[in-house]
Amino acid sequence: MNLNYYPDTDSLYISLSDKPSAETQEVSEGVNLDYASDRTLVGIDIDNASLKLDLKELRLSKLPTDIQTISA
Repeated sequence: MNLNYYPDTDSLYISLSDKPSAETQEVSEGVNLDYASDRTLVGIDIDNASLKLDLKELRLSKLPTDIQTISA
């Protein structure tokens, strides 16, 4: 899973899979879900992210991994 913030458009894209998006569904204003051709969720796109989310803090808890990569 990757979180990518684009400051020039104030959008946050949460990539859940490497599969290409085949269909997008808007679930609320400025929040779009991307689906692969097999209807699995592959990404979440949030427009005007800084108005909808606290982008200054990211918490990860109870993830089943020992490896963490953090860059600012």
